[in-house]
Amino acid sequence: MRSLFDMLDRSSEGTVVVDRDARIVWMNQHYAARFGFSDPQDAIGKDCEEVIPNSLLREVITSGEPILLDIMETGRDPLVVTRLPISDLQGNVIGAVGFALFDELKALTPLFSHYTRLQAELIATRQSLAQAQARRAKYNFSSFVGNSPASLEVKRLARRAAPLDAPVLLLGETGTGKELLAHAIHGASGRADKPLVTVNVAAIPDTLLEVEFFGAAAGAYTGADRKGRVGKFELAHGGTLFLDEIGDLQLPLQGKLLRALQEKEFEPLGSNRVVHADVRIIAATSMDLPAMVAQGRFRADLYYRLNVLTIPVPALRERLSDIEALSYSILDKLCTQHHLGHLELGDEALRLLKAHAWPGNVRELNNTLERTVMFADGPRIDARALARCLGDGRASSIALAPTAPAGGALRYDEAMRTFERQLLQDALDAAQGQVSVAAQALGIGRATLYRKLAALQIATQPAA
Repeated sequence: MRSLFDMLDRSSEGTVVVDRDARIVWMNQHYAARFGFSDPQDAIGKDCEEVIPNSLLREVITSGEPILLDIMETGRDPLVVTRLPISDLQGNVIGAVGFALFDELKALTPLFSHYTRLQAELIATRQSLAQAQARRAKYNFSSFVGNSPASLEVKRLARRAAPLDAPVLLLGETGTGKELLAHAIHGASGRADKPLVTVNVAAIPDTLLEVEFFGAAAGAYTGADRKGRVGKFELAHGGTLFLDEIGDLQLPLQGKLLRALQEKEFEPLGSNRVVHADVRIIAATSMDLPAMVAQGRFRADLYYRLNVLTIPVPALRERLSDIEALSYSILDKLCTQHHLGHLELGDEALRLLKAHAWPGNVRELNNTLERTVMFADGPRIDARALARCLGDGRASSIALAPTAPAGGALRYDEAMRTFERQLLQDALDAAQGQVSVAAQALGIGRATLYRKLAALQIATQPAA
């Protein structure tokens, strides 16, 4: 055996021998040092995978088949290895031997270079696919739940806008689903296989927005990336750029944005390089852009450039008939996310949801239902469980115990009228009779509140 080991040591730079249990019985000095053992004796008796992490000697013992000229990854450079089974006189596999080439790699340079290049291309392709997947549309038109006339009209306009390349302007309150529609429009467009890049203007400091939009050359400013920075316009080339909360964009940057939209080219910060970017713009805002133009807070030319295909997105209170479908769609996602069974909403709970003003729109509905699910004690959500999570709980408690006539249950329309009257009266009392303040707290327009007060015969006091 000693002469055999000496021969193996001379024949290869790295050699290891294992027994039938894949435990190391011998290892030469070169191979031991490669894996951090100054003395080969320290590796004796250990499982081969413990010493050589990617070893396949156990597989050779199990199959009885050799593995010739394989490439094995290590913490340093990869190795070209050969693995052979060792059998006794009866043909039973009693171990295996592995040979690793170190200096001999020079003879295999063309093969090894080809492998290294393919490996680098594979890593780059995986990274590119991951980035592309992250910038694909996550929602489609079916994600905008609702069959009310207002919802159907929004989806009709969005579907008409999708195949066009003209800018789209989505107008609506926060939480109404403008970003969802932007994803759906991009996904149904001819640019669906290209990037969808999102910039939330309100979430980025004004001083960084120019770099975020157009990128920067290396060393363009203190702290800049040594390699420079690619802007969102360049990332979205060939695809769609979604500018959320465009109304928060400051005047100095509006001019450069307008030029980029018109000329489809720009210069990164600190660079003389002209970058061409073919992007389709979808912008969204909850602000009154015409009023901002009149006040000089938003450039008129940029507004007219964006205001080509305008889609008003209705508030949730304007499509209350969608509440039930929306609620069950949200509940299904929450149950899947939290590994819960199916949850049902009681009739009183649904009535409570439809009676709420929803100033935060669908986002508020989602958060309310998520809180309710967290505290649900059974498969059915009743009104009392919902009321604890709806708003501050004060107005909700009014709807839980309407006074029923002696002859039977209270009619739905009568209960709703009773609830609405009490809700509006409480809002007026809290606002000390100021209709505009009460309307803002309820999330409805002042004119709408006046109409409701008149219809419910609620007296108003003139403001002091």
